[in-house]
Amino acid sequence: MTLVAVVSDYLLHPFYPQFFEARFGVTDPEWVGYYFAAICFMVMIAFPFWACVSKKVAELNILVYTQFIAGLLALYCYWTTSYINFWIVSLIMILFKGSYLLVYPYILRIITKKEHPDTIGLLSVVVHLGGILGAVIGGFTVDLIDASYIFLIMAAGDFIQMGMSAYLLKSKRYDTSRTKETEEKIVTNKKMIPKGFIFKIGITTLLLYASGFIIRPFFSTYWEYITANSSKLISGAVYALPGFVALLVLWWDIKRKGTKSSGIVIPLCIGIIGLLAQGIPIPFLVILGRIVYGWAVFRAIVRFDVLLFESSTPETYAIDYSKVHFFQNLGVLISSFLVGVLVDQYGLVIPFTMACIGFTVTLGLYVLLFKINFKKIIVKTT
Repeated sequence: MTLVAVVSDYLLHPFYPQFFEARFGVTDPEWVGYYFAAICFMVMIAFPFWACVSKKVAELNILVYTQFIAGLLALYCYWTTSYINFWIVSLIMILFKGSYLLVYPYILRIITKKEHPDTIGLLSVVVHLGGILGAVIGGFTVDLIDASYIFLIMAAGDFIQMGMSAYLLKSKRYDTSRTKETEEKIVTNKKMIPKGFIFKIGITTLLLYASGFIIRPFFSTYWEYITANSSKLISGAVYALPGFVALLVLWWDIKRKGTKSSGIVIPLCIGIIGLLAQGIPIPFLVILGRIVYGWAVFRAIVRFDVLLFESSTPETYAIDYSKVHFFQNLGVLISSFLVGVLVDQYGLVIPFTMACIGFTVTLGLYVLLFKINFKKIIVKTT
């Protein structure tokens, strides 16, 4: 279900500048940034809202109705030719689509905490794989068919999620009412989250997500510019390259079956190198930078999530995760407002410069807030 949801989300992500130009004749990069910002704002308010609703209504029951409505709205986005109507309806669609994020904390509630690191890694890869498939399918659709057809694929994805939720609820093979919550309460003894812990993770990942997102909206345009190749399929594949790297990292972790490091400092440092390489307009270096960056971001995001759920309790997973998710989307929202203006004023390389600065500040903030000892890190790595 998560894979289907992410594929639906990522279909148009690399191609919004091209989509708005082809569909509505809008070429101003600022408006692309504003639209991304509006999407982020809707997700920011959607997830906490559905997390509160999930206290009274089971997650899968919520998904049956919300994904059905999202599917209908996606069909309207396919039919409409009005730019204003598209804005309004597509943002309402995002509000209902956002309910699929409940699946993440729900999955972690039905397993034990010992299984969290592997499961979070698996879910992160599912998200990356969804990004790969979404970008490639989106590029294929924009190249060979028509960008509008993407919304038909989105609608199909929403209806599939609705059907899967209904099946799980009615199937006798699965008891969807059982979770590990009772067992976990005994183990954790209702351990309280350390004071300010959610804020610390939230503000640090706000910067991380803001820095990671700022390179996304115009990456395919940047790639097409430096290669003089207008193929959306190729630019979509390069855009999705970090997802391929995440799959390889997960495969390596499973094969190794060793003790996993929980360090975040080293991935952030390597991420800075990857961003610097992508900012050099040489195709080989951009591809190399995407590979390095993909490894770093996968490691950092997974370890921040593990850090969060280690200090939370099953009954508060959805609420705690929604709070951190709010910060993360606030970071994306800020980037969305900035990226269009920056590209318009300074060109297509500036997002990578800003992302490098953002990763550097994230590293400093993480060390400061979580009191990381660099000497211990050096000893461990040597």
